[in-house]
Amino acid sequence: MSRVGKAPITIPSGVTLNVSKDNLVTVKGPKGELSQQVDADITVSQEDGNILVTRPSEQKRHKALHGLYRALINNMVVGVTEGYKLQQELVGVGYRATNQGNTLDLVLGYSHHIVFALPPEITVATTAEKGKNPTIILESIDKQLLGQVAAKIRSLRAPEPYKGKGIKFVGEQLRRKAGKSASKK
Repeated sequence: MSRVGKAPITIPSGVTLNVSKDNLVTVKGPKGELSQQVDADITVSQEDGNILVTRPSEQKRHKALHGLYRALINNMVVGVTEGYKLQQELVGVGYRATNQGNTLDLVLGYSHHIVFALPPEITVATTAEKGKNPTIILESIDKQLLGQVAAKIRSLRAPEPYKGKGIKFVGEQLRRKAGKSASKK
């Protein structure tokens, strides 16, 4: 059996779960509301403060969906109670990030500014302290959307392996290359 799928999800106080007839799971909490369409074969039930996800058979497809939907529902519960936060830093001379509301203005060494419009579900903040790399802070209740937007921002200037210049996540370890070695005589 799926070890992830078997684990029950505890419902914190202030969170309500609603499962419609067509298997649309809606989770409401203090930070907002999220919904996820669940496959028709997978059943989601609520028993004494826990959410249980069950599958009908031991087919490979059902096993895969069992763990997947349990993880997605758990991410929704955590999102509406605590929320998610990602930090990215810009490493490179002259790299800058500023924001006006939900619009991110990036200077990444190209001949032009990159203006990136963020979805309304995501809030953005930028910091630029002297002596430190500029930082982009993204917050949202939707973990999937947050990861997708962060990956898109990173793809604008991915870190290169020689000097490490580019947009990277805070705490990310990059694999560095040695570069050219001196000529042998």
